[in-house]
Amino acid sequence: MNKRDFLKTYGQKKTKYGAHKTVVDGIKFDSRKEAERYYQLKFLEKQGTIKNLQRQVKFVLIPTQRDKDGKLLERERSYIADFVYIMHGERIVEDTKGFKTAEYKLKKALMLYIHGILIHET
Repeated sequence: MNKRDFLKTYGQKKTKYGAHKTVVDGIKFDSRKEAERYYQLKFLEKQGTIKNLQRQVKFVLIPTQRDKDGKLLERERSYIADFVYIMHGERIVEDTKGFKTAEYKLKKALMLYIHGILIHET
C-alpha cells in the first residue's frame, strides 16, 4: 500500500486551526500531519527502530478533587499524548503540533514538572 492510499482525508471542513481530519488504518486523526506521523512511526516500528507504539496515552496532571462527602469539586486534568513509544531503551512521549495553544503550553510544562517527561514535538 502506498502513502497516498494509506492516508485518506475525510470531509471538506477544516478544524479551528486549519487541520483536516484524516483516517489511517480506520483510525481518525485530528490532522493530516498527525496521520502522516503515525504512518512514519508504524514504518519505524516495522523496521525495529522503535517498539511498543501507542496512541492517545493519558497522563494525569491533577487528579479529581472531591469534598469530604464525595461531591465533585474539580474534575481531573490530564494530558493525552499523540504517541508514546520506546526508542533505544527510552520512552518517548510525542505530540504532533501545528499550533501551540496556551493550554498545550501549560500542560507541557506540567508534564515536565509532575512526571519529569519532556514532550517531543513534531
